[in-house]
Amino acid sequence: MPVSITLSNLSWSTPDGRPLFSNLDLRFGTDRTGLVGRNGVGKTTLFKLISRDLQPQSGSMSVNGSLGILRQTVQPKAAETVADLFNVADALELLARVERGEATPDEFADADWTLEARVVSALGRVGLEAQPETLLSTLSGGQRTRIGLAALIFAEPDILLLDEPTNNLDREGRKAVIELLANWRSGAIVVSHDRELLETMDAIVELTSLGAARYGGNWTQYRQRKNLELAAAQHHLADADKRVADVARSMQATAERKARRDRAGQRKGAKGDTPRISLGKMKDRSESTSGGNARLAESRRAQTVNAAASARERIEILQPLSVVLPLTHLPADRTVVKVEAVSVGHELGRPIFRDLSFAIAGPERVAVTGPNGSGKTTFLALITGQLQPWSGTVRMMVEFAILDQRMSFLDPSTSIRDNFRRINPQADENACRAALARFRFRADAALQRISCLSGGELLRAGLACVLGGSTPPPLLILDEPTNHLDIDSIEAVEAGLRAYDGALLVVSHDETFLEGMGMSRRLELPMGGNQ
Repeated sequence: MPVSITLSNLSWSTPDGRPLFSNLDLRFGTDRTGLVGRNGVGKTTLFKLISRDLQPQSGSMSVNGSLGILRQTVQPKAAETVADLFNVADALELLARVERGEATPDEFADADWTLEARVVSALGRVGLEAQPETLLSTLSGGQRTRIGLAALIFAEPDILLLDEPTNNLDREGRKAVIELLANWRSGAIVVSHDRELLETMDAIVELTSLGAARYGGNWTQYRQRKNLELAAAQHHLADADKRVADVARSMQATAERKARRDRAGQRKGAKGDTPRISLGKMKDRSESTSGGNARLAESRRAQTVNAAASARERIEILQPLSVVLPLTHLPADRTVVKVEAVSVGHELGRPIFRDLSFAIAGPERVAVTGPNGSGKTTFLALITGQLQPWSGTVRMMVEFAILDQRMSFLDPSTSIRDNFRRINPQADENACRAALARFRFRADAALQRISCLSGGELLRAGLACVLGGSTPPPLLILDEPTNHLDIDSIEAVEAGLRAYDGALLVVSHDETFLEGMGMSRRLELPMGGNQ
C-alpha cells in the first residue's frame, strides 16, 4: 500500500471540555506538509495523535509506513551518547570487538563495516562534526536537536514528524535543517512557525477552530491564497453592510407609509362618514398586518446584522494587524548608544569581548547575529547596564525599553490595562483603552491578567505597553522576539515594529523576521565572542 497517514472523523477536546477539533478528515502522503495555526488551536495535540502519544477520543487514524518522530526537546539521559540516539551503540560495540579480535564467527558475519561512516555522514547532513561516542550532555540544546534529526534521517523512515525543528537553533543550525528538508524526498509533517522553513514545503495545512484546510504549495503560495480569501471576505462584508443599510431603509419606508395610512384613517374617522364597526375592523386588520410586517422586517434585520458581524469577524481573523503609533522624533544624527574599547566577560581572565567598539546613531535598525555561544546575551547585558565593563566605556544616551522573551518588565499579577497605566502614568483611561485596542486588546480583553496570556499575546501586550503611550522610547531592544510564537503573533509584532520610528537593536536567528524589519546593518558576533 502507498505510504500515507489518514485521519477520519477525528475529534479531541481538552480536559475541561473545550473542543479543539471535531470530525477532522486529513490525509498525508509522501509530500512535505507544513502544519500551521495559532497557538492553542491544537497543533501539538494533533501531532501527538499522529505520533500515537495520544489516542483519539472519537474517529480513527491509519498509518501505512514507518514514522520518524522529532519532538521539540531532546533531553539526554546520563552518559547517553550520539550512538545511543542513533540506536547503534550495540552495533558499534560489536565492530570494536571484531577489530580487537574478540568476536565469534557469527558476530564477525553480522558486523556492519559501513556503520560508523554512515553515522558521521548523517551528522554532516545537519552540519555537525560530532562522533558516535560524543556525550549528548556536552552539547547545546540546538546541537542535540540537530543530532536527533540526523538520527531520523539515518533510520530512513517513510514519513518524518517534526515539531518546531528550528526552535532555539542558531543561523547555522536553521540553515542545515532547512537544506535537509528541501532535499528530503519522502513524506514529512512539520509543525513550524519558521516561514523560511515553510518555503520548502509542498503543501500547507492550516488548523483553525473551524477545522483544517489544505493549501497546495509553499508558504508564499499559501499567503497568496489567504490574501485572496481576505479580499473575498472584505467584498462579502461590503455586501453585508449594504444589505443592513437596505433593510434599515426599507423598514424606515414601511414605518413612514404606515404612519401616513394611520393619519389618513384618523382623519376619515374624525369626519364620521364611516360606521364605527367598520373602523374597528379596519384598525384590527391594520394592526395585524403591521405587526406581521414588523416581525418579518425585524427578522430580516437580525439576519443581515448577524451576517455582517460574521463577515467582520472573518476579516479580523484573516487581516494582519496594522497599527499607527506616536512618533519618537529621534533625530538622524542623535547618538543613541556608544561602546568604546570595551573588554568584558563573566570570569576574570576570560574575556568574551576584547576592545569592542559599537555605536547606533538616529533611527538605525541593527541586527545582532551569531552562532549560539557567541555572546549575544552578554552583549545585551553590557548595552543595558546589567553587566559592567572591565575596561572601556558604555554610554546609553536615550531612554530605552528591552523586550525579552518573558516580557519581564510586565507585572504578571495584574492586567494588561493596569500595566499600561503603570508604564504610561500620563495616559488617561480613554488613551489607555485606545492604545490597547490598536493592538487588538479591546474591551474585556484589556482586563486579562498578564500571567494568563499566551506567548503571542504576552509579546503583543508588551509592545502595546511600551509603544502605545504618547512618547515611545527612542530605542527598543528585542531579544529573540519570535521564539515560541505562532505566525500570526510574529506578523503582529512585525506590524507594530514597522510603525515604530525609533532605533531598533534586535537579537534574532529568524532571517525572515529580520528582512521584514528592514534592518539597516548587522553586528555579527563570531563564535567565542572576542571582537
